Amino acid sequence: MNPSTAAAIVIIDELVRSGVNDVVLAPGSRSAPLAIEAARAHERGELRLHVRIDERSAGFLALGLAKAGGEPVPVITTSGTAVANLLPAVEEAHHSNVPVIVISADRPGELRETGANQTLDQVRIFDSCVRWAVDIEAPHMGKGQVGYWRNTISRAVSIARHPWQRGPVHVNIALRDPLVPTGDATWVEDLEGHDGIPFTDDEGDTVHVVRTWTVDRRISMSVQEPIDEILDDLAAGELPEKGLIIVGDIDDPEDAAAAIELSEACGWPLHSEPSGMARAGKYTLAHFSLLTAAHGFVAQHVPDLVITVGKVGLSRGVMATIRAAGLHLHAETQRTGRWPDPTRTAAAVLGSVPAPPEDSELPGASEWLDWWLMADAAAQRTVEKTLAAAQPTGLHVAHAIWEAADPDDLIFVASSRSIRDLEAVAGVRRDPPRVLANRGVNGIDGLVSTAIGAALAHQSVGGGTAYALLGDLALLHDQNGLIIGPEEPVPDLILVVVDNNGGGIFGSLEQAAPDFEDVYERVFGTPVDVDLGALIVAHGVPVFDSLTDALGGSGIRAIVIGPVDRSVEAQIHRDLGEALA
Repeated sequence: MNPSTAAAIVIIDELVRSGVNDVVLAPGSRSAPLAIEAARAHERGELRLHVRIDERSAGFLALGLAKAGGEPVPVITTSGTAVANLLPAVEEAHHSNVPVIVISADRPGELRETGANQTLDQVRIFDSCVRWAVDIEAPHMGKGQVGYWRNTISRAVSIARHPWQRGPVHVNIALRDPLVPTGDATWVEDLEGHDGIPFTDDEGDTVHVVRTWTVDRRISMSVQEPIDEILDDLAAGELPEKGLIIVGDIDDPEDAAAAIELSEACGWPLHSEPSGMARAGKYTLAHFSLLTAAHGFVAQHVPDLVITVGKVGLSRGVMATIRAAGLHLHAETQRTGRWPDPTRTAAAVLGSVPAPPEDSELPGASEWLDWWLMADAAAQRTVEKTLAAAQPTGLHVAHAIWEAADPDDLIFVASSRSIRDLEAVAGVRRDPPRVLANRGVNGIDGLVSTAIGAALAHQSVGGGTAYALLGDLALLHDQNGLIIGPEEPVPDLILVVVDNNGGGIFGSLEQAAPDFEDVYERVFGTPVDVDLGALIVAHGVPVFDSLTDALGGSGIRAIVIGPVDRSVEAQIHRDLGEALA
């Protein structure tokens, strides 16, 4: 057995021992030993292998699998620019604390910095956005390496999934020729390493447990503190009547449940962004973002206390509300040692969502709460009236998907316009579907692949149909994500594409002012005049005429809504703001 093959066997086996269920692979020569062993592990039923021809798509597929599944997902690539193409996905994983493990094959030391093909400095390529990076020296014919390989991989998986530093990890390994198995199946030492601690079973037999090389037994937890005690410690006085809870992007539904519990106990309204998983509370406001976008609204309705949960920042009006609050507390839910605070107003960062007050006499309903509930009800009527009168737009599509999705379904929503449309029209439901989005960096690249990965992970544990709400540019950015080989697993996923022939988000921003009318369409609107239906069909994905028809299908299928007039879309948003002012 040659050294590269030995290392690959151990690395893939240690991933399996560490509980890795999915591995994504982009083909290449230098990574051939890892590819062969990953394929064989798939054939043995030890993991699920996903192969993609484009490294960027592969990276975002791994992101989606890890985001929805909650467990580390390795993506294996060859050397050179193949690794560089993973950077957007790794940055998103970094900023959204998703456990993606990059395993990049590299040239051995003697070929680095020589001008050898497909060779660049891979060791430091992700330095700014990974929790840990390690360069494994080229395997050689000698003892003592199995422990080195196993320890490195078990450490990488542990760091990626650890609750206080969850996020991407980079393992770079130099591999020398030969890059395919040669010789017999023997190595200079036992590839299994140690078997773990033996124990005696009920029959009195000695059993050796196959486990990871290093078992991570670190305990990291945060204990909920009652909100009244927290305020006492901050010398902030009594529990205020004018409190407000804002839930941003989170990855644990228990955090959403805790936020809802606090809201209902204290009688405070709650706003949940689409991926906040908290649009189910008694006091949850469906249209808070629309209300706060109305001219002069924020200045007239300033809360004494705002508690933010997770990563907030989708809407400008919501951000303005946070800035205006008398006191801002942030509950960090992803426990990474860093916390999002884009307004830089947080007076304290809490390790978990505060518990309700210990005092049994809770404030309950108040004039403040009643006003918000009435305003939200009025906004709901305005939204319904507006949607009924206007021609179909992204708002209509987002509303239709939200209403159609069952509680066990998944909605993956694109950044930019799509997620803001969903935020504006998604109502409060007792049993809302799960919503995911790439909120780490909020890019529109890699979204098709992320949606596919999320759908696969969601359905691997019994989840229902998955929807992906995308704009035309988001689809075009990642059309390669639709290229899936015949042997690859395919999820039950409906791609719903709103075709407004360009960048719809800019119609609601300053760039749409009359002063820039002469350049707006070319540099912001960016029409592309692509037949999206034909493009999707060319990738082997069927296109249906309606959501009802698509629900009767299987596998990946699509609906294209449009053409949607971007100017009409922008005017609807302005009309809603004026109506609610």
